[in-house]
Amino acid sequence: MDKSRLYRHAKELRQQSTDAENLLWYHLRGRRMWGLKFRRQKVIGPYIVDFVCIEAGLIIEADGGQHADRCLRDSERSAFLEQRGFEVLRFWNHEILLETECVLRQIWEVLDRRG
Repeated sequence: MDKSRLYRHAKELRQQSTDAENLLWYHLRGRRMWGLKFRRQKVIGPYIVDFVCIEAGLIIEADGGQHADRCLRDSERSAFLEQRGFEVLRFWNHEILLETECVLRQIWEVLDRRG
């Protein structure tokens, strides 16, 4: 996918967020987490990541059911991002929706360790 199509697709994804993405975005936006700026549906290389904090080097992915069949592709994607200095956290949508505090605590712990 060429860069202009990738950026258009990222914009579409921002407009069609899942409930889990919306809930997580509520807690990440506006520098609510450690005063750090998070962006959503950000293009990094050939990928669009769900959430990223550039200054902390943290990427957060909200995975739906389609990811159950894409383990190899997701691990290749994570390896690409990790080679560029990012730590990648993955959460299933149901975890974000049903165990929100636990998810936020895990993000907080990573930020604390990387900060």
